[in-house]
Amino acid sequence: MRIALAGEALIDFVGHGDLAFQGHVGGSPLNAAVACARLGQPTGYLTQLATDLLGDRILSHLEENGVDARFVTRADEPTTLAFVERTPTTNRYVFYRRGCADSRWAPSPLPTLPPEVAFLHFGSISLLQEPAASAIERLVEASAGQRVVVLDPNVRAGLITEPSAYRARFARWLASTDLLKLSDEDLAFLAPGRTAADAAATWLGSGPRVVVVTEGAAGATLYAAGRPPLRVAAPRVNVSDTIGAGDTFTAGLSVGLLERGVARLDALAHLGDQEWGAILRFAAAAAALDCTRPGCDPPRRGEVAAFLGGT
Repeated sequence: MRIALAGEALIDFVGHGDLAFQGHVGGSPLNAAVACARLGQPTGYLTQLATDLLGDRILSHLEENGVDARFVTRADEPTTLAFVERTPTTNRYVFYRRGCADSRWAPSPLPTLPPEVAFLHFGSISLLQEPAASAIERLVEASAGQRVVVLDPNVRAGLITEPSAYRARFARWLASTDLLKLSDEDLAFLAPGRTAADAAATWLGSGPRVVVVTEGAAGATLYAAGRPPLRVAAPRVNVSDTIGAGDTFTAGLSVGLLERGVARLDALAHLGDQEWGAILRFAAAAAALDCTRPGCDPPRRGEVAAFLGGT
């Protein structure tokens, strides 16, 4: 296991008409875990699944995609459900999550990650409910300085009842974060009225060594101290939907870094623009391929290689 991810595990019901929904296994960090595994890196996931039929389906999905589930626990609480309505510009979500199994993840003691784990990902709605939120925070704090910690907040503003309190917690998470990836929608919520460059400059002084901001079809920009912003374009594809594209992009960053020998914090700081450009293009290609398919369906490593070879 080279990449570990912790977070929610749910079923996304994607709208295909008036009250017509198709179920897909989902959850932002879980989607990223599947993407990391499909892109060729040994990957593990930490969560708690229900013992119901939906929990069984989620576990099967992880195992079928080669994700190490040794740290997955089971409980009698129900599975979290999300209903997704696609619009021309974004996706609208409704969540049913109170008292569900993944939000009750709080193993004692916390699992000890294998020493070969180089990256730990966290974020999304798993940080909005206790006791899972505090358990994940403790796991991240225990990994700080030992492995590359990646935060993708994946903000769901409709679930956040106290924005100022959430932003204060976000500031605490940054102290343990090495690579911050967020979307332009996340940016608008976390730093309202500020430019990406201005917000990134502040965050780079609070913990992260690198900040990457994605802007959908407009591409992505990397910010790091002591260097100008580095921007890459998004590949042009026929979009089916954008569910999971950001999660796949995040996975592509970690996989791309590992493929270039970055498994330690000091190596992260010494990458040049040429290497970062290649990593960003790899992540953008993986995300673009996900957009050509319904639901979150990340590509395999060979698909990304073939796509990049033809672009």
